[in-house]
Amino acid sequence: MKILNSKLQMDLKEGNLIRLDLGSGQRARKGFYSVDHIDLDGIDVVADLNKPLNLIPDDCVEYIFSNHAFEHIDDLLTLMREIYRITIKNGTVEIVVPHFSNIYGYSDPTHVRFFGLFSMYYFVSPQKQPKTRQVPAFYTNVRFNIQSINIEFYKLSFLDKIFSRGISKVINQNIIWQEFYERRLASLYHARQIRYIMDPDK
Repeated sequence: MKILNSKLQMDLKEGNLIRLDLGSGQRARKGFYSVDHIDLDGIDVVADLNKPLNLIPDDCVEYIFSNHAFEHIDDLLTLMREIYRITIKNGTVEIVVPHFSNIYGYSDPTHVRFFGLFSMYYFVSPQKQPKTRQVPAFYTNVRFNIQSINIEFYKLSFLDKIFSRGISKVINQNIIWQEFYERRLASLYHARQIRYIMDPDK
């Protein structure tokens, strides 16, 4: 791991809260420090997200954002532990990843996993999981609170734009409809991605 941006080094030294875009590539979210495993132009931190972020102190991040990066991570448990460690209580963790029904995702040879409605509940205490379905939470001791989960659809064509708005509104009204979609409809009408918004349960 290597911090390239001197402003970030100064923020960490002075104890200022920071925002990180994990797996940003060269298009980091505005107002966020970019983190990627390749030293590209504009990258603030070079880091392998499969390994501990050992230059980032505990409880120094107020917002973590990641867009289509977690599907490339082999060691997701280590990354989730690090996110928990560096994010402050009540901080925001926003993760966008391909939904398992995203057929284009299977074309990328660097994708190692897909995500669904309950993927992040494996990091949620059992008593805080939905009663409709509970999943094991013993793989790691870090815990998050789920603020929202949104299944998002393609908007590539005119028909996509017509159908996706209405379908998204119906499906995302609650977890019961979301689970019904995944069990019964996902093979017929594919989702593009799923967006989790969480905070560390500290």
